[in-house]
Amino acid sequence: MCRGDRRSISASNRSSRVRGKLFGSCSGATRARRFLDVNGASRDPATHVDAPVDAIEPRAHVNSVVARSGTSFLWGLRVLPSERRRAMHAIYAFCREVDDIADEPGEIADKARALAAWRHEIARLYAGHPTWPTTKALLRPVKRFGLPEREFLAVIDGMEIDAAPAVRMQSLGDLLNYCRKVAGSVGMLSIHAFGVPQQPGPMIAENLGNALQLTNILRDLKEDAALQRLYVPLDMLRKHGVATHPTSAIFRDPRFPDVCADLAGIARGYYAEASRLLTQLGWRKMRPAALMMAIYRETLDRLEQRGWSQIGDPIRLSPVRKMCLAIRYGLL
Repeated sequence: MCRGDRRSISASNRSSRVRGKLFGSCSGATRARRFLDVNGASRDPATHVDAPVDAIEPRAHVNSVVARSGTSFLWGLRVLPSERRRAMHAIYAFCREVDDIADEPGEIADKARALAAWRHEIARLYAGHPTWPTTKALLRPVKRFGLPEREFLAVIDGMEIDAAPAVRMQSLGDLLNYCRKVAGSVGMLSIHAFGVPQQPGPMIAENLGNALQLTNILRDLKEDAALQRLYVPLDMLRKHGVATHPTSAIFRDPRFPDVCADLAGIARGYYAEASRLLTQLGWRKMRPAALMMAIYRETLDRLEQRGWSQIGDPIRLSPVRKMCLAIRYGLL
């Protein structure tokens, strides 16, 4: 979910950044376009050419965004009843589209206007008269499952952070606040679609969102640095005596692996609490979330095995391994 004047990144790398939001990795996906612009114009998701908004069927539009994503999170949605599955697809499409505003190259002012347009569209959604295919697809889930408006707005808040020319987190508190916006908010929407809005559902969403997002950050340090993003808190760097700039010097500092190890330990704590709460609830009630926890926990395992001095070496779970985990949770 980016900023200013930067090099573009590949589709597989970018689309892996629907970070943490309980959707996790979308590697190999074709980028979804920024369909909604500040004037409410539209672009057909299949052809990427301008088309009247009313000519785009909401479910077809959402399915097009989802089909291109390639995210393993969607495997887990197969077990949901059709109405809940459609709700999750619409939530995913919203997240994908606003995420792309932050991640695609472009002027900061244009990104701000586009995100403001989405705020207005969410207001129209909750007033009962959305104008965009994705929000039209969300209209019934909002009414049927009580999806909270504040969580959609929180996602946009997170995208505004990522759309800045550069991103720095001053403290761990700032980082966790960011995680709550870009990951926890989607978890909060998801638990309503899953049918577990009561506790411990919200606590699972918050803990798992933090765990997934921190794992993403540790996995993508080099990619983020190329986009002028450093999510590792500056106060954690200072604690270990690591200079806070430039980024290249931070990564070369022999003490930087200790910072990563500390952040990984924090992520481990969130995984442990999410796992405990899922066991308490009964993980079958949130099988898609359980799958993402398994995938990302194993990703963190492999990052630690690789070592924090080798942050340029990519770590990705193979499709076969993800499929094995999906089978373990009865999702395939």
